[in-house]
Amino acid sequence: MSKKPAAATSILKILVPAGKATPSPPVGPALGQRGVKSIDFCKQFNERTKDILVETPIPTVITIKPDRTFTFVIKSPPTTYLLKNAAGIQKGASKPGTEVGGKVSLKHVFEIAKVKQNDENLKHLELKTIAGSIVGVARSVGIQVVQ
Repeated sequence: MSKKPAAATSILKILVPAGKATPSPPVGPALGQRGVKSIDFCKQFNERTKDILVETPIPTVITIKPDRTFTFVIKSPPTTYLLKNAAGIQKGASKPGTEVGGKVSLKHVFEIAKVKQNDENLKHLELKTIAGSIVGVARSVGIQVVQ
């Protein structure tokens, strides 16, 4: 008698707009091929993100167990999204380093750092360290950080 190997837990990383999760792509197909009802995820996700500005992209990590149950963790929006929002621009400079696509103040950088500090993988870092990496991201997108 041969035993079937146990199905492994799968992890799915997906970017979903806050309050706008629907069973359509990218959410529906990604969950459907793993045997999870996407409508269940959508209801829970939309409920959990109802206090966040609608359409804000939310990185989400979904853990799907072999019995097709799931849990998910929502993270803070991408740093580039927060920087572009603070600078009031739609996209960064086409030639970062030689052009300036927008400007943000150090106050904006530290506010973004406070938001990012809530992420599980950044909790152990000091605010100043996170702010330093945000300045680096700003530079790579063509956003100038001013006093």
